[in-house]
Amino acid sequence: MCKKIFIWVLRLVVAIILLQTLFFKFTAAPESVYIFSTLGIEPYGRIGSGIVELIASVLILIPRTTLLGAIIGLGTMTGAILSHVTKLGIEVNNDGGALFTMAIVVFVSCAILIYVNKDKISTLFEV
Repeated sequence: MCKKIFIWVLRLVVAIILLQTLFFKFTAAPESVYIFSTLGIEPYGRIGSGIVELIASVLILIPRTTLLGAIIGLGTMTGAILSHVTKLGIEVNNDGGALFTMAIVVFVSCAILIYVNKDKISTLFEV
């Protein structure tokens, strides 16, 4: 029972973090525009990553597709973390490292979800 609750908490944490950033990406909030302009991929990178994060969030919340959503989330957060480490810096626009911290939380949570669902990897692409 505790394991199921823990897994649901992880799924909710990932989905909430990813979904709350969508408002900023889809409304072209100055912070998001700054980040993706710095990376040289504004506006397509901002909107594209928002769509990918939306898909990952929905997949993570559906028990049957949690593994696929976690894989997508892990990949997306790998890109976010690398962007922070290489171009953006840990702290962006005096956010105290909040965006970087959220990316780490999502990355670790997705990694745990992948590990917990590793037995489903062989069935991931079955029709």
